[in-house]
Amino acid sequence: MRELIKTALLGKQYRGLILLSILFMIMLTFASQMEVLTLGVITKKGPGFFEIFSSVENGNLTSNAEISWQDIEKRWPELYPNAEGIVTHEGTTQFLAKYKGRDLIEKVTDFLNPILPIATSLKALALFIIIVAVFKAISLFCQRFTAKLVAIKISSELRRTYFEHIQSLPMDFYHQYNMGSISSRVVGDAALVAEALNACLVNYLQTPFTVLTTLSICFVTSWRLSLIIFLGFPVIIYPILYLAQRVKKISKQIQGNQEIFASVLLDFIAGIQTVKVFAMEEFSLKKYREQNTRMATLERRSARYDVSSRPIVHTIGMFFLATSLLYGLYVLQMNVSEVLVYCGLLFVFYEPIKKFAEENSHIQRGVAAAERMQEVLSLQPNISDHKDAQDMVSFKNTIEFDNVWFKYDSKWILKGLSFTINRGEKVAIVGPTGSGKSTIVQLLPRLYDVQKGEIRIDGQTLNKYTQKSLRENISFVPQKPFLFLDTVAANIAFGRPFSKSEIELAAKQACADEFILNLPEGYDTPLYEMGKNLSGGQQQRLAIARALVKKAPILIMDEATSSLDAISEDHIKTALHQLHGKITQIIIAHRLSTIEDADKIIFLDQGEKLAEGTKDELLRDCPAFKRMWELLHKEDG
Repeated sequence: MRELIKTALLGKQYRGLILLSILFMIMLTFASQMEVLTLGVITKKGPGFFEIFSSVENGNLTSNAEISWQDIEKRWPELYPNAEGIVTHEGTTQFLAKYKGRDLIEKVTDFLNPILPIATSLKALALFIIIVAVFKAISLFCQRFTAKLVAIKISSELRRTYFEHIQSLPMDFYHQYNMGSISSRVVGDAALVAEALNACLVNYLQTPFTVLTTLSICFVTSWRLSLIIFLGFPVIIYPILYLAQRVKKISKQIQGNQEIFASVLLDFIAGIQTVKVFAMEEFSLKKYREQNTRMATLERRSARYDVSSRPIVHTIGMFFLATSLLYGLYVLQMNVSEVLVYCGLLFVFYEPIKKFAEENSHIQRGVAAAERMQEVLSLQPNISDHKDAQDMVSFKNTIEFDNVWFKYDSKWILKGLSFTINRGEKVAIVGPTGSGKSTIVQLLPRLYDVQKGEIRIDGQTLNKYTQKSLRENISFVPQKPFLFLDTVAANIAFGRPFSKSEIELAAKQACADEFILNLPEGYDTPLYEMGKNLSGGQQQRLAIARALVKKAPILIMDEATSSLDAISEDHIKTALHQLHGKITQIIIAHRLSTIEDADKIIFLDQGEKLAEGTKDELLRDCPAFKRMWELLHKEDG
């Protein structure tokens, strides 16, 4: 529960709305109680014959099964103390009040009569009924509407907070959690937490208030009849608590299974081409069916507990309601209107308790969702700006890797790596798969921090610069380009205010202009999800254009030309050659043809630097590089 409150109350801007919702809950409770009392006022017809002429024993009226003429003659003078042989409603009421006291309905009527004469005027009574009905309608609407607003605002704030937080987390986080898990927590869990907070307001504020105030009114009506409630209350509470524990346990299982379920679906969608080419639809369907069946099984168990709570509470409540009705009418000799009001109050009393079980199911789901969200929100980024970090204004001299060691989990990827890159140089990093090439270019923008050694830019270690300023000075072209749902121009600009001419120039340098102009709306053509309306090579050229338009002093290309045809690759080589000396280029490539003119080639194998030098120097001094070069030219031949 603590995690739920902590997660839901992250924002202060909607706390006033929560207080307003609580106010409307209180108003709704009063409206429901007034509704019941109004029913009593309507049905109050006056005392019955047997009640008026019943015997008096020990100062109390005792109802008789038979009334004689002598009983009537004896009682008659007592009914008109201030009149001459005429019995009035007022006189009868005063007589009964002497022995029985004034009941709740009479007290309410006496209170309202000076303001609105409901006891003597039918129009006044009708107006009172309308006022109560309108008050109930307004309270009900306001309470439900503010509850919806609270849920909407909390969900929105949680989604924003969650997204902002996961953006600050390191790449390790994205390796640990799959896309299905992250997306379900952003959308589904936020909604469950908001719904649970509303349920908390109902269960832990409105319900106690309703129960206590209604119970007080019940005691005013008949304290002896109210004792029955105490017998029923513990009997109702036990099944509620038992079912709550079961629902919470199953909710955690459902939410965990939803993540797996979402991941299976996302895997299928992302790999649909592979599935179809290998004709493995039945295999995918089997995996999907297994998770779907497990989901349905858990949901059935959850539904069984959900729908069990209200019937159980209703049965217990109706038993005690019937008991109260019989006891009040036939033992305590209460009139029908009093018993009717009392039963109405019991309904107001038991109704929130009945809902308590249902709302508690929402709370338990929200608690499970909040725990899952807090699991992520409590994570602290292990890469953060140093307290005296400064902005990196420009790149002036060198990038140095000094005895750098780095590992994922327990496996060392880089082992004592050292090299220097001078400003304006074009440096290629090559080597077999798994040698640590891509790790190098992820360490430079501080997507990860090294475990040993240092990486320095212009003599300062990377943690001396703010992460934002460091990355502002680096353009990056990944092996798998990322394109989002927007226009071609917006994908190149990537949120920056570049002019149309700057965007078009970068596109020409990346050899993307030729296909962009053939699109239906040119640079304003919207792209589909992940750029699916473009080929792999076209996507890659847009990614290169995005890097070039940034005009950062350091350009990193991680297998950036792997999807390009020979002609496009040649154009890119020409464009990069024109930038030689103007920007520092760090290029990772398997296709060695793209790095023939590199000022320096660093050859890696199993995380260690085997050689460093020009192409000719490596062909002469590095057998592994020579073998790779010869294999490339053999394939080309």
